[in-house]
Amino acid sequence: MGGREGRRRTGIGKGRAQVIVDLYEWSIWPWMLANGAVGIWALVAHVLESYRHRALWVAVGVAQAFIALHVLFGAIAQAQDEIEPGEPLLYGLAAFMSCGIIFQYRNEMPDRTHLLYGLGSLWLMGLAIRSAYLVLWFPT
Repeated sequence: MGGREGRRRTGIGKGRAQVIVDLYEWSIWPWMLANGAVGIWALVAHVLESYRHRALWVAVGVAQAFIALHVLFGAIAQAQDEIEPGEPLLYGLAAFMSCGIIFQYRNEMPDRTHLLYGLGSLWLMGLAIRSAYLVLWFPT
């Protein structure tokens, strides 16, 4: 699925390189879905205290780890000249940096942490949608 027309092939093992490209492309989906689910959960937890569990923070960590994996796969694929440099990797890096900004602001908003992570996770999901738009649906 999606976006192999503009890619250059190098002399390295094409099978292994293709696996990295496939992991890069498909890692958008868990990034998008996990952050969307966590964002909704955190917003509900902001309103209803019964949804405030330690499992929410574990889920936030897992959802943000998917972003780190996506950036890692993208960096490896770009280093192997399997994907063109540019915007698709930019959105992954912007999401990765946004995770740090969200984490930093948690101490500034101790009474609204769930709101911060809810809106922040939905922002991260939006970046994943934009990345998917560029990588999967309308590649160059």
